[in-house]
Amino acid sequence: MHHFEYRDGVLFAEDVSVTALAEEYGTPLYIYSAATFRRHFKAFDSAFKGLDHLTCYSVKANSNLSILKLLAAEGAGMDIVSGGELFRALKAGVSPEKIVYSGVGKRDSEIRDALKAGILMFNVESVAELERINSVAGELGMKANVSFRINPDVDPQTHPYISTGMKENKFGLDIENSLKAYQRAAEMDHVEPVGMDCHIGSQLTSIEPFLEALDKLLHFNSQLKKMGIIIQYLDLGGGLGIAYDAEEPPHPSEFGQALSEKLQGLPLKVIFEPGRVIAGNAGILVTKVVYTKSNPTKNFLIVDAGMNDLIRPSLYGSYHRIGEVELSGRQHKPFDVVGPICESGDFLARDRELPAVDQGERLVVYSAGAYGFTMASNYNTRPRACELLVDGDTVHVARKRETYEDLVANEL
Repeated sequence: MHHFEYRDGVLFAEDVSVTALAEEYGTPLYIYSAATFRRHFKAFDSAFKGLDHLTCYSVKANSNLSILKLLAAEGAGMDIVSGGELFRALKAGVSPEKIVYSGVGKRDSEIRDALKAGILMFNVESVAELERINSVAGELGMKANVSFRINPDVDPQTHPYISTGMKENKFGLDIENSLKAYQRAAEMDHVEPVGMDCHIGSQLTSIEPFLEALDKLLHFNSQLKKMGIIIQYLDLGGGLGIAYDAEEPPHPSEFGQALSEKLQGLPLKVIFEPGRVIAGNAGILVTKVVYTKSNPTKNFLIVDAGMNDLIRPSLYGSYHRIGEVELSGRQHKPFDVVGPICESGDFLARDRELPAVDQGERLVVYSAGAYGFTMASNYNTRPRACELLVDGDTVHVARKRETYEDLVANEL
């Protein structure tokens, strides 16, 4: 079942009219479907039911407390990359032993808070970070569980900005230096090497890069065993893509079957860190056409959502499907859908065939549930959008729209 669908020509989010929501809460407006979040998490998690595993939702994809709480209730752990995300996960009631801490720039205070909380493990990205974790854990009289993020130099065949497993990327350690890092960790008093980690990129539409990386990790694990280092966890990260346009990403069940064949019988608990595949198509962004404008070469729809609300098209050249909130049946023609930000790069779509909508009518931007609001900013002193979570016919205000007073509240 699709939870964003048209009924008598009007778009609904589950059992609630999007028109009614936009009229009550204004635009730009993020709307999330609780049923879609649950369905996507279950579809992913159940794909690995034959393996000892933990599915840690990637908080950076959509970090709203209501979403984290919903997923935690489904049994999700969390993959975090900052002290703020740790705070959010704990605030949402996530069990600390289900939290994995990734990220290249962990500060002392963040390491300290994570140790005190009792998280499952740190995914360490450099030897300098390992030394720091050992030092902070020593100050607390604790021992930190660590895993090293191994960079397998696998081409994920995705956008360069979201490719993370090539040797030129800033993430992780190459194979040779990883072996040295594990040896160093084994000699330390306040860290315990318990896992190995790999994340090669985001929006992957083939399982082949995952399998290539997995082969390298399993070979690496055999080298660790020869060194007397026995690990418990294999963290394969996230990155499984979704269909924004014509992509045909593998279903999680296909991914699960391929991994199960390689991992069956190995004494490892597998950790996954899905984000986009859970959240992406569980959310939409609703925007209103403020002005229409034409010149000899272009037709423009100037809308009230800009790159500060959804930066993916401007940052990555990403495609998001756009449609009407209320179907008009009008003839299509090419439009640039642009926002109010004072930047030439402020657009949601270019040369897109859309109905000839009028000023005051509303458009919907699909697949906006991941890396939408979490990447939003206040550029041009614009308040960030309201976020709604719809569950059947119930509407929950997951985040109130910011006010101008909110924007200056911390300024002196």
